[in-house]
Amino acid sequence: MKSLCVLGATGSVGLNTLQVVQSQPHQFRVVAITAHSNVSGMLDLCRLHKPDFAVMSAGDAALKLEQAVQAEALPTKILSGEQGLIEVASLPQVDAVMAAIVGAAGLLPTLAAAKAGKQVLLANKEALVMAGALFTQAVEEHAATLLPIDSEHNAIFQCLPKGQVRSLTQSGIKRILLTASGGPFRETPLSQLATVTPQQACNHPNWDMGEKISVDSATMMNKGLEVIEACFLFHATLEQVEVVVHPQSVIHSMVEYIDGSVLAQLGSPDMRVPIAHALAWPERIHSGAPFLDLLKVGQLDFMPMDEIRFPCVQLARDAFIAGGTATAILNAANEVAVAAFLEERLPFSCIPAVVEASLSTMEILPANNLELVLAADQEARAVANEHIVNRQ
Repeated sequence: MKSLCVLGATGSVGLNTLQVVQSQPHQFRVVAITAHSNVSGMLDLCRLHKPDFAVMSAGDAALKLEQAVQAEALPTKILSGEQGLIEVASLPQVDAVMAAIVGAAGLLPTLAAAKAGKQVLLANKEALVMAGALFTQAVEEHAATLLPIDSEHNAIFQCLPKGQVRSLTQSGIKRILLTASGGPFRETPLSQLATVTPQQACNHPNWDMGEKISVDSATMMNKGLEVIEACFLFHATLEQVEVVVHPQSVIHSMVEYIDGSVLAQLGSPDMRVPIAHALAWPERIHSGAPFLDLLKVGQLDFMPMDEIRFPCVQLARDAFIAGGTATAILNAANEVAVAAFLEERLPFSCIPAVVEASLSTMEILPANNLELVLAADQEARAVANEHIVNRQ
């Protein structure tokens, strides 16, 4: 039986993970779960899974959850704050950590899991975007296992040769093809993007995701972040990673080999598929997701990415080329800009402008240690907020 810690248990990936776990009660045990401030959601999960530990990163929420757990005499110990997240991600009795906290907040506990030599199921792309070199170094030094959960990277992982790939070229691989749905505004006239609402941006045509990730999908910043993530995960160069728009979200990504073969992973657009794959790896289990009916899908379309409509992908590529703290700045500025859009303080079309302005304003330093990365993250948030205020 595999023992799990689920970071970000009340989010979309966390809840899907626990659904898969619940359908396989003899294979998995939930040791720890975490959330930010969703007390009622965490209480429900404590009742259902009876974990040894539950962590609320917001201190007042931890107190409320502790009182509720004690009132019901549940066996779960409540911890709080960033230190609580790090503690449960490093527990000796935990075999695997689902890293599903959205944003920069997930970096430290995910890094702690790697340093503890855990099997890290990585849904938090920011750990690689912000500190890719430091994170992959920690995975290697502490003999951790890194399994990607993003549907695209999980698809690539499934299409790669068995065994560790140190070089795509040496493994006979020409390039990686990252597929993108194009989000809800793939065909919206550019003149209308300035007036789209948060509700429209979060209405993804294929996937059911949280607000932040949904907006990233609408701007395609998620694809830019995934390009960076793919480079670190698969030892790829930027030139070896290409983005292809595929509106049906049936092919989740492809790997092209030098002999002309292209391997693709297909499946229903349901996060339980990559989650189940990683949970059971190298075996297979039922995910609970609907099986793909290709006759019902009917056709698969592909088209090039519109760089004018989606400038965030090039911003991410440029940040990766710049190196150092540039990718941490990119991520932080984007998080601030997306939050401002969701709060209706920034037009949708201005999100990439705030990110670009933040990158051009700040000095890019070598990302030699975690302190420098976190300092760049904090400074970028202040700079991005200043650009947002100046636009109002």
